[in-house]
Amino acid sequence: MTTPVLYLEPAKKNALDAGFAAAFGGAPERYFSAPGRTEIGGNHTDHQRGRVLAAAVNLDTVAAVRLNGTDQIRIHSKGYPMSEVNIKELTPKEEEINSTPALIRGVAARFVQLGCEVKGFDAYCESTVLPGSGLSSSAAYEVLIGTIINHLFFDAQVSQAEVAQIGQYAENVFFGKPCGLMDQTASAVGNLVTIDFFDKENPKIEPVAFDFASCGHALCIIDSGADHADLTDEYAAIPGECKAIASYMGKEVLTEIGEGDFYAKIPELRKECGDRAVMRAIHFYQENARVPKQVAALEQGDFETFLKLIKESGFSSYMYLQNVIPAGYKEHQDVAVALAVCEHFLAGRGAYRVHGGGFAGTIQAFVPYDILDSFVAGMDGILGEGACHVLSIRPQGGVEMEVQ
Repeated sequence: MTTPVLYLEPAKKNALDAGFAAAFGGAPERYFSAPGRTEIGGNHTDHQRGRVLAAAVNLDTVAAVRLNGTDQIRIHSKGYPMSEVNIKELTPKEEEINSTPALIRGVAARFVQLGCEVKGFDAYCESTVLPGSGLSSSAAYEVLIGTIINHLFFDAQVSQAEVAQIGQYAENVFFGKPCGLMDQTASAVGNLVTIDFFDKENPKIEPVAFDFASCGHALCIIDSGADHADLTDEYAAIPGECKAIASYMGKEVLTEIGEGDFYAKIPELRKECGDRAVMRAIHFYQENARVPKQVAALEQGDFETFLKLIKESGFSSYMYLQNVIPAGYKEHQDVAVALAVCEHFLAGRGAYRVHGGGFAGTIQAFVPYDILDSFVAGMDGILGEGACHVLSIRPQGGVEMEVQ
């Protein structure tokens, strides 16, 4: 199936041209885009090399680009300082850990390793994928840089799935974050995809044949208003506890252990790893089995079964994975409140679940069109104006845009 062309709207082109001229002078030559992503199935399964269902969305990071004839990659993102990287210095720098230049340097380094002759260019970027939105702005940025380099200097010979792996390499090795591959893959490939990470060197990526525009439901991402600060330990504990279970059973990750073998060991595992770790492993086995059922339901056009499975995923994340309320929190339970009022306004219809990492950030809902306006108004009324974002699935992944 051929991916539709992504055209650059005149208003967006004008904004990019103006931003580019202010940052670098003159006019850009080419334009690129990479979308944000939403996780639809497989909550906290990727770090155990499990299965996920994810999709690109119609919020993106875009760039106006021009070759500059130097050894410098210069990227100015609206609202942020200029990032400059010398392409003759493509090894990790300790002082760049957790910084934007680390991502640029890492992507460029990997392309050079693959035989690409990377040269200097200027890029001005704007984004509707807001940081902290749960739609993975960092993955969109990595995919954008990879797509630019792939098209400018490598005749687009690297597949978009490989662009995703290049983004992951940059984030792991240069940026210093041991992320999985789901975010980058969904952004790079576009549309709706299911990914099996069991073979970590060659994840299995398959498109899912379903048109969300025809299902009678809107995809909503709702900002709970929670603060991500001081939650690093909560996020790290989930893969840590799952891997502790696997390690006790002599393996690296849970996908290497049969579900029956795990259940047989629960009495020992409760003593050695604790009950929360056991519960989180139970979530993993259930959630990992749920993803192919979701895919099958969509491909068979059985949207009601799909919605039922989305709800099951949400309940499992809340009860077993326990990534809704941070440990010890009483006064602030933002994600839990968001889920509760979401359930109220849906009134038994559609589906809802915690989205992404959990604890803070966003939840996801599939809302019937006939109640969409009242749902958005209700959610915004309680969580704040603009909390509920109505999105759509984007067919294109990372692409060069055509000017109309």
